[in-house]
Amino acid sequence: MTGSHKTAPVRRGGARAAARGRRRRRGRVRLVLGISLSLLVLVTAGAGWAYFKLSGNIDTFGADGISDDRPAATSKGQNVLVIGSDARTDGNSELGGGDKGDIGRSDTAFVLHVYADGKHAVGVSIPRDTLVDIPRCKLPDGSWSRPESHVMFNSAYSVGQTAKGNPACTQNTVEALTGLRVDHTVVVDFKGFSELTEVVDGVQVCLPQDVYENDINPNRATRGKRILAKGEQTVSGRAALDYVRLRHGIGDGSDIGRIQRQQAFVASLLKKVKSDGLTPTRLLPLANAATKSMTVDPGLGSAEKLISFVMSLKNIDLHNTKFITIPWRYEGARVAIVEPDADALWAALKADRTLDGQDASGEKPSGSSSPSPSAEEPPSGTGIAVAVYNGTSHTGLASRAAAGLKAADFTVTGTATASTQDYRTTVIEYGPGQKEGARTVARLFAAAELRSTTASGISVILGQSYADDPTATASAAPTAVPSKVADDARSADDDLCAKLSYG
Repeated sequence: MTGSHKTAPVRRGGARAAARGRRRRRGRVRLVLGISLSLLVLVTAGAGWAYFKLSGNIDTFGADGISDDRPAATSKGQNVLVIGSDARTDGNSELGGGDKGDIGRSDTAFVLHVYADGKHAVGVSIPRDTLVDIPRCKLPDGSWSRPESHVMFNSAYSVGQTAKGNPACTQNTVEALTGLRVDHTVVVDFKGFSELTEVVDGVQVCLPQDVYENDINPNRATRGKRILAKGEQTVSGRAALDYVRLRHGIGDGSDIGRIQRQQAFVASLLKKVKSDGLTPTRLLPLANAATKSMTVDPGLGSAEKLISFVMSLKNIDLHNTKFITIPWRYEGARVAIVEPDADALWAALKADRTLDGQDASGEKPSGSSSPSPSAEEPPSGTGIAVAVYNGTSHTGLASRAAAGLKAADFTVTGTATASTQDYRTTVIEYGPGQKEGARTVARLFAAAELRSTTASGISVILGQSYADDPTATASAAPTAVPSKVADDARSADDDLCAKLSYG
């Protein structure tokens, strides 16, 4: 019949085929979901395994050794104390020589201030021979040591005479020295440093001359073979360790010259890590190598905390990453801290001011009438009593200094001649609990040296340096970090071969 049609019969075979198709599609979906879930589990387990492995690598030192008498956290930035240890434990003696049972010592140390804006940082090196005061520190038997005055900075790490050293004592010493609160402390030994340089496939360095075996070990009877060549090169492992430990045979052979090369090395390492990118692929092997021979404070005692801290540094610009050495001068074979230059530096870091006086606190100015971030109020001596002594053979110095102190509202309890008249520089002595007052006094005297004593009170003993400047009076400290300190800074993007050797 026209316009009519018959419905095609349904075959059982076709229905079964359709059902099989639906089952295959559902099977493929389940398979994809299963694979995806399995991958997710594997990735999660892998990340968990990586974090577990890294956390297992990390050693921490006890927080009970950190002093209760600590500076307040005045800056919104962070202060990290980095210590290079020459401890011979855990395989380090193969790289550093010496007895495996020898006590741990700090080979290098610097305070890294990370500004609150997350874009600037400055590392301040403290020479190992710097004369400092070491506060009370916890000993292995649970007792506390007696304070020490006018001793070498690196001896703080050896308090307690243990093979792994005393990082908490070094942290206490740095806090007492700078007035800065140390947020974290990181100790890296020979082995960890060596492996770290290998993971990044070497670090570019520069040397002003060839280096031979007797430059590394001056006790050798002969020069030995050449181990590092003059000029730019890439070093890793033992060669990198030789570079940063090299002291003799270059410049004047001083620790100051070595510090300059260490700063150049750290700058080059940062540049390499940043160029590689802080991706998990690059970061995890780097973290694994670093944590194997690292000791940290409890605040960084897990992989999560450590990696989170490292990632917080990713936006810091290389040019805005500076390296300097604490203002210093020689005192015989040792290093003395120059005041008020050092105090001006610490004050700048406390206020999150950069070396050139910029505000790096991350806060927007409240108005046009706000004071310049580089401005520093003149010190007020209100409530601070000072005795003034003339430590030279020149007459009238004590009266001149006393007049300047009174003008700054200090209370001058008296003037007199010191017991000896051979002081080369001005010394400010202070008794227990009076260091902050002494710091305020030191801001009025160029190149003054702070010394703790057991006697109470604060005394200014004027030296020859004060007498040599007829225009010198007790006057307000500079309003910013002294230009010499700022001018000597190295940026992480500076020429590799620049500022490499003191003397």
